[in-house]
Amino acid sequence: MKSVVTGGGGFVGRHLVDALRARGDEVTVLELNGDPHREDIEWLRTDITDPEAVRRGVEGADVVFHNASLVHTKASREELIWAVNHKGTHNVMDACRELGVPRMVYVSSASVVYEGRDIENGGESLPYARNSQAIYADSKIAAERDALAAASKDFRTIAIRPHLIFGPGDTRFLPALLAKAKSGSLRIKVGWGKWLSDFTYIDNLTDALLVADESLAASDEHSGKAYFVTNGEPTPFWDFVSEFARKLGYPQPIASVPYPLAYAVATLVEGWDNLKGGTLNAEDGMSRFAIRYMCTHHYFSIERAKSELAWRPRVSLAEGIDRTVSHLQATGAA
Repeated sequence: MKSVVTGGGGFVGRHLVDALRARGDEVTVLELNGDPHREDIEWLRTDITDPEAVRRGVEGADVVFHNASLVHTKASREELIWAVNHKGTHNVMDACRELGVPRMVYVSSASVVYEGRDIENGGESLPYARNSQAIYADSKIAAERDALAAASKDFRTIAIRPHLIFGPGDTRFLPALLAKAKSGSLRIKVGWGKWLSDFTYIDNLTDALLVADESLAASDEHSGKAYFVTNGEPTPFWDFVSEFARKLGYPQPIASVPYPLAYAVATLVEGWDNLKGGTLNAEDGMSRFAIRYMCTHHYFSIERAKSELAWRPRVSLAEGIDRTVSHLQATGAA
């Protein structure tokens, strides 16, 4: 079977490519930056916003895993974020339908339902967020909505919604936090509450993406649906961070700054960033979206994925942390 992975050079993409090769698939990666991490794949340097390039990349595929997106929670670079996250999704879908590619698995985000308020054991019946929290979330809402609406007899689609993905090879979420912890600058956390958050170990996500594809290949019963996929072990955000710091021998957070103060600082940081033109791939926790996330409950029910896709998170949160710490130490990244 030929599988195409957009954004196959990033953290999630690389793990997904490895899982697909282990399944025996012929794999093509559409990636704008970087170089292939293995020799037994086809690597096409592709701008997802270029319809013709996307068309060339997906031709002959049995399934496309549409993973490419820009994660950017600051209030800047709006045109680029929409071009990649929303227009790019339409380019993939248009190419698939034109060329007869029968299936697309869309890598979405749990942020599509987040409105800045607590979500406790939220299910797929939650509506899309009706008030903007970040350009990234807005663009993912539009892309997911359109991807699911495109489902038809000849083009089956499904959306998987992970939350705070972590694991070996992470280039964004943990590295930024751990760099601060290592330098001793992560001694102060935001807020005084114990807000619970979901986390998703990378192998659990790739398992879900593969079973989603297998479900679509078998029938259209679950086509046009979205599924939350996490470890199913809600944990206070700062406890999660502190556990990594403890295992790596880094100073742990010992004090808290009030939410209003942190939010005000984030507002100023975002404003300054906007004046400079907006930095990409610089998620340092200093955005209003990130501060709200740290100070609200946001965890989700994974029962629908369990019952309808027969998926289970096989790597526990504790084991995922241990695996990630071991990888950081073995690679000298710690």
